[in-house]
Order: sequence, then structure tokens, then C-alpha cells
Amino acid sequence: MTALRWAFDTTPVTWQRRTLRYLAIYLALALLLVGARYLSQDVRPDLRAAQLREEELIKERDDLTVRVQAATTPQKVQSWALDNGMQRFAESRKAVRDLGAAAAVPPLADSTPVLEVKTQWK
Repeated sequence: MTALRWAFDTTPVTWQRRTLRYLAIYLALALLLVGARYLSQDVRPDLRAAQLREEELIKERDDLTVRVQAATTPQKVQSWALDNGMQRFAESRKAVRDLGAAAAVPPLADSTPVLEVKTQWK
């Protein structure tokens, strides 16, 4: 069996080429990162402005919720209804009419089939 031998090229020319290659890669990555930061530089101020606007809207919503709850108490609704000419149902005049003739059920005709139900318990 033959032993595998790794032959490393350690000449200065090889190291210089590797160095230049890695330096080019690092420079390309650095330029890519700087370009990405340049293109996204307005994201942070816009995000901060949106967060401030969200805080303002939350405060406004909370204030409006309290105002709605205060305005819709049963006492306020009742006083508003009375001020606008409404009256309580219990105190209103009821219209009465005779429904006796309309409520009469017509007699069953003789030709109507009769339904019979038989229940058997076990």
C-alpha cells in the first residue's frame, strides 16, 4: 500500500495569489454591505416615525374608548332618548284592535287524512 502524500505549495507566488483572491472577496463583501446600508438608510427613520404614530393612535383609541363608555351608560342613553322625544314602552299608548275574526282557525275538511302515531314501549 502506498501512502498518500499531500504536497503543499508554499511558494511566495501561491501565497500572494491566495492573499489577493481573499482580499478581493472581502472587498466585494464590504462593498455589498455598504451598498445595502446605503439603500436602506431611510428605513430606520421611517420605522421610528411609524412607531411614534402607532403610539399616538393607541392613546387616541384608549381615550375614545373611555369617552364611548362614558357616553353609552344607561342613564345617558335614557336621558338622550327622553330629550329627543322618545318615550318608554311601558308608558306609551298602545293601539288595540280586535283580532278575534282573523284568529279563528278554519275547520278541518273531511278529506284531510288523519295522522295516527302508535308508541310501543319495550
